[in-house]
Amino acid sequence: MRRARAAGMDLTGWMLARLLPDEGIRLRALVRDLRAREDPSFVLAELNSFLSSLSASGLTAALELPPDALPDELRANQLAAMIETAAQRLGVSPPRWVDEILPLRTPWFASSLMSLRLHLLTRSPAAFRRRNLFVDATLGDRA
Repeated sequence: MRRARAAGMDLTGWMLARLLPDEGIRLRALVRDLRAREDPSFVLAELNSFLSSLSASGLTAALELPPDALPDELRANQLAAMIETAAQRLGVSPPRWVDEILPLRTPWFASSLMSLRLHLLTRSPAAFRRRNLFVDATLGDRA
């Protein structure tokens, strides 16, 4: 407890910093932000940058423990699709906790424009389509 106080941290944060690699701490913080924000666009962009920057070992370390709590169903599926895409790109298996996130029951489109739906249906990456998410840009892309 003295070391945690000296570091200016609470005991839980100090212990997690010792137990989890920096990647795991960063992912957990991003998931907390994703839960807390009404408009998740900046957090999703930051998550995109974070996952795109990781090596295979970094991704494995970041995903070792599940987040404390997942965001709502839509955001949880966006997170899961991004993780699955990153894992596929790096040739590693996504963690089991990602498989426990059930796909959306109804399709979600990144745009409300009906004229773009066919484009989104055909351009969405496989991990996103499996989760009933239809987007144009994905992990590593910039709009």
